[in-house]
This record gives sequence, C-alpha cells and structure tokens, in this order.
Amino acid sequence: MLTILGVIMFLRFGFVVGNAGVWATLLIVLASKTITTLTTLSLSAIATNTRVEGGGAYFLISRSLGPEFGGAIGLVFFVAQALSVAMYVIGFTEALMAYLPADSSPILVASLTNLVVCVCVWIGAGWTLKVQFLILAAVFVSLLSFYTGAIEHFSTATFAANWNPQFEGNQSFWTVFALFFPAVTGIMAGANMSGDLQDPARSIPRGTLAAIAVTCFVYASQAVLLGGAANHRQLVENNLIIADVASLAALISLGVFAATLSSALGSMMGAPRILQSLARDRVFLRLVPFGASSGRGEPRRAILATALIAQAGIVAADLNTIAPLITMAFLLTYGLLNLATFYESITKNPSYRPQFRYCNWMTSLAGAIGCGIVMLLIDWRWAVVASGLVGALHYYLSRANLDADWGDLNSGLLFERTRRNLLKLEDSLYHPKNWRPFVLAFSGSGFSRPHLVVFGSWLTRETGVLSLGQVIPGGLDNQSERLANQEAILHSMIQERGLDAFPAVVVASDYVAGVHALVQCQGLGRLRPNVVLMGCPLSAERMVIFGKLLRDLEGLDRSVVVLRQVDDAGNEQTAPEGTIDVWWRGRANGELMVLLAHLMLSHPTWRGRQLRLLRVVQKESGIDEVKSHLERLLKGARITGKTKVVVSSNAVDAIQSTSRNAAFVFLGLTTPDEGEEEQFLERLEQLVGDLPRVALVHSAGEMTLES
Repeated sequence: MLTILGVIMFLRFGFVVGNAGVWATLLIVLASKTITTLTTLSLSAIATNTRVEGGGAYFLISRSLGPEFGGAIGLVFFVAQALSVAMYVIGFTEALMAYLPADSSPILVASLTNLVVCVCVWIGAGWTLKVQFLILAAVFVSLLSFYTGAIEHFSTATFAANWNPQFEGNQSFWTVFALFFPAVTGIMAGANMSGDLQDPARSIPRGTLAAIAVTCFVYASQAVLLGGAANHRQLVENNLIIADVASLAALISLGVFAATLSSALGSMMGAPRILQSLARDRVFLRLVPFGASSGRGEPRRAILATALIAQAGIVAADLNTIAPLITMAFLLTYGLLNLATFYESITKNPSYRPQFRYCNWMTSLAGAIGCGIVMLLIDWRWAVVASGLVGALHYYLSRANLDADWGDLNSGLLFERTRRNLLKLEDSLYHPKNWRPFVLAFSGSGFSRPHLVVFGSWLTRETGVLSLGQVIPGGLDNQSERLANQEAILHSMIQERGLDAFPAVVVASDYVAGVHALVQCQGLGRLRPNVVLMGCPLSAERMVIFGKLLRDLEGLDRSVVVLRQVDDAGNEQTAPEGTIDVWWRGRANGELMVLLAHLMLSHPTWRGRQLRLLRVVQKESGIDEVKSHLERLLKGARITGKTKVVVSSNAVDAIQSTSRNAAFVFLGLTTPDEGEEEQFLERLEQLVGDLPRVALVHSAGEMTLES
C-alpha cells in the first residue's frame, strides 16, 4: 500500500486531474485498478499453487512459462524496479528542494537520498520493514490533513469547471494515463518479498487485494476533492497543489517525504531479490555473482547493482521521462503473469490446483489483453520496443539451451494441444490427400542398422513421423530392466544424432511377435504407423520367417519398405551422388514409390537431385504411349521429374544397366506365397543385382498421387 501511495499521488495527481478532468481521472483510476486487480487475481492463483520462493514476479512467471520467458521478463522487471527507485528518489528531491537553498543541486540531493535508501536496505529487510510502519503513520496523517483542507476549500462551481478534460500541449488521455499508471504498480511489492514472508500463499492475496481496495478509494476520493478545491491552472502548474489545499501544508510535506522514501525503500528491497533469484537460477551466467547472500541472507551485491542503476536514472532523466518507461515494463510483466495463469488454466494440468478460487481463464485472459491494449494506446512505438526487447531476450535464452530443474507449463500446453488435435483427427474423415508417412523402422539393437534410421529420417523429416522399433526377445519377468535401459539408450542416441524420432521398444517371445505387437499397438488412434521399414534378409532360412512377416503386414493393411543396401554411403548430412530412379510397373506399388521418392527429394540433403520415372517395354512401338502416360502421371501428381522408357526383352538387365549410377532405386515388391520364400529370395537377388541402394516397396493403397 505504501508503494502505491507514492510520489505520483503527492506530486503529479493534481496534474492528472487538471488535464483529464474529474470524470476521466476516475476512469483512469478505474482502468488502472481493473488491470492491477485482474493481475492480482492471477498472481494470487499462482502464488497459492506453488511454494513461492524469492524473486516475486520473476519466480512465478519462470515456473509457469519456463526459464526463457521468466529470464527475459525478470531482467526487464528488475531494471524497471531499479528505475522505480530513481523515480521515487526524484520525487522526494522535488519536494525537498522547496526547503533547501536555491542554489542546491537537485542531482546531488537525489544522489545522497539514493545512498541513504541503499544503506537502509543494506542493513537488512527486517529493519527496513519496521521503518515502514512509521512511514505509514506519517502518510495517514498527511492524508487526513489533505481531506480536512480539501473539504473546506471544496466548491461545486470549481468542481463543475474541472469535470471535463482540458488537455494542454501534447497531453492526451493516454499520456496522462501513462504518467499515472506507475502509481498503482506497487501490487508486486509483497510478491517481490516472497522469500521473506512466512506464508506467501496466504499473505500475498490478502495483502495485495486489500491494498488495491484501500488505495482505489484514496485515489478516487482525491480526484473528486481536488476537482472541487483547486482550479485548472493551479492543478496543472503547481506540483504541490495538495499541500496548498491541505489544512496543514507541513503535514503534506511530511507525507511526501514519507511516501516517496517508502516507495523507494520498497523498490530497493524488491529489485535486488529479483536479480538474486535470476542469478541463482543461472539464467544469465554473467549475473551469477549477484546470487550471493551476505549478512542475514541479504542480497547485498544485488542491492549495490540496483543502487547504481537507480543512480544512472537520476542523472539521465526526470520524473515525467521515467514514469512512461516504467509503465511499459510493468504492463509487460503483468501481461505475461496473466498469460501464464491463462495457460495454466486452459491446459487443465492436474498439478494446477490453486487454493485461491477467484481466478479463472477468463479473468486471466482479460488481464493479459487489457495490458496489451493499454500498452499500444499509451505509445505503440514504445510498446513495440519493449515487446521486441523481451522477444530478443527470449530468443537469446532459447538458443542458450537452459537446463532448468523445475517444471513449466510448456509441456502441459503441448499435451493439451496434442490431445485436442488427436481427438479432432479421430473424428475427421480420412482422405488420401492427407496421407503422411508414419514410418516404423526396425533399426536393430543399438542402431545396428544405421542405414534404416537414415532412410527413415529422409522420408519423414519434413512431413511425417519416425519411430525406431526394437524387439527384445524374452519374458517381462526377466527383461523389464533391460526394456527400460534400451528405451533410455535409444532416446539418448536419437538426441545425440539430432533425429526427429521416437523410441519404440517391446519385449516379446520372439522377433515376429514383437513386430506384430509394435505394428498393432504403436501410435494413438488414427495416428499410427502406416509404413513398416525393415532390412532385407540374405539367407533362405531367414526369408521363410520374413515371408510370413510380409504376409502378416499385408493382412494388417500396412505398407512395407524393404531396404537393401550393400554400402554405408549416405547419412543425414550427405547423400550419395546420382538420381533417384523409380521403376514403374503399375499403380499398385508405383504411386507410393513415386511419393516416397518425392519426400526424399524434399529433404535438405537431397535438394537439387533429380527424380526419374522409368519403365521397361519390350517393343519400340510402345515408347511414345508409355512415355506420354508417365509424363501425365507426374503432371497430375504435381511432382517434378524426368521420364524414360527403356526397350528391352530382359527387364532385370534393363534395370541393372540403366540405374547402375543412381543414388537410390525404388522397385515394387510382391508378397511371396507360403512355401515359395526360397524362390522369392532368388528372384529378389537377381532383380537387385549389384545396385548398391534399393528400396523395395509394397503399398497398402492408402494414398493416391492425384490427391
């Protein structure tokens, strides 16, 4: 309350009433108090939902929106609080200059006052808070003097003359609003001292809301009484009009001294604790030294930094210049605090259980929108600059990869958004136009088949989903620990290689059962694997098992890609030289082959390469018709590529000779009948021959090229 009833009330409120008039001043007070009340509701909700430590608004925002937003707004809020010390000290100096010799230096007086405030806080917060009770008594007495004098001087004619706005010079409603708003920003004074409170969850809501209610009455009644006790010219030109109206001017001077010193002390106590909390979280490594405590836990290094910033503000600016800058910083802080509470509410996180029941997503959203609108209306240029500064700090901290050891709502927000989208996807009708590759790649134990991982990444990096499957043979009774370890290893390898992939590990009695389990159970709802990527077996014995697996996957309506690669050429950063050849034998598998080749070419590694759509014909008379057909296919599919028709009576030889220098070759795959696995392997070996990298594709027919 003492921070709210500060320098603006005693030295600038008359200027506000003189320019805005009584009714517009009441509107300014009401709008300001509405914003701070909504923010306090959000503040109370978060404060009663978590164990509040030191750092006030920074602590609350960082624990909700994460260290990036918390660090960005924490640094801006700290500087604003430090400049608030300068604002209050300048206000104290303006009042004191009336009692000092005319040749006294205002900057020297303000600097000495700043030093005194710093020393008081340096001694300790406990001692400073006790001093605040004496200051509160002085402010109460000065207000009593004002009320008695204003009632005596009150004139209905003067009140009527001051009822409407009379803006002078470049003043407007919003410039006057910007000047007044810092007067109500003391709502964070208690929260900034959160680390020193015995029960922050109880004290912050009760104390802050009570302070808002009392000070709202004080400002509203002052606006009415000033409007009837002094004319327009006196209100605009006399910074100490309250003293002239009061029954005893000396008591007003006492109140000015008390209120400005109290506000300066409050800001000098709060700002260092924000900086200390910021430093202890190691958000900005250069600020880490300010996390130290001395004496009885006092952040004395941070106190010194605050005093130096305040001194810079004293030397560089005056009261009218500093106030709007502080307004922007406080509005940004309040807006983000409201936004944090809004997100906490809509994500429906089970851990969000505030004891304060008078806040919901509507009040929080209204507070955030109100702060944003007021910032733009006050001065859209400064609003953009302030928002840009916070955005730049957030970007810097995002690139710094902060390792915060606390949870925030980002994961909760992503979960809720994902949950809603999955439910919408489940209710929507499937259309081939929306087909995307969800590839389940069996990469082997410990990435023993890296070529499958790389190929899967090429197919899904831009548009799809990649899961890396692994089957652990055995029973759960003796493999559960290994399951957890393999999941952790797979997740670690995915992170180390910078892959956009998910681990998928299952324990099963044998490999085939494990593949069945992963194919059927991996995913959620409609978001499930539609392409199974496997390596090619090279022995007849293994082909028997593999053939049955292919038939099972066909029965499960899953597309299958079998990758046969005899070298290790190609990784996520480099691709082998040459074209991507797709050998067309019809739509059954051809459509999926062309699309997968196109997806590979959309990957950054493959950009600039060329797709070739090829077909073998036995007679030259069919060249023109087939070539025209292939070109219509690519044109209808809106895919860029070249077509080529090869005349040969031996398709295998044609494929071998035409694609020997290709980077990748796509061929169709037919599922072998039971008992014909050995012959199937022979045909496969003959077809692939010496080609180094071949993808054999069997399509389940879920997509069409023209969609």
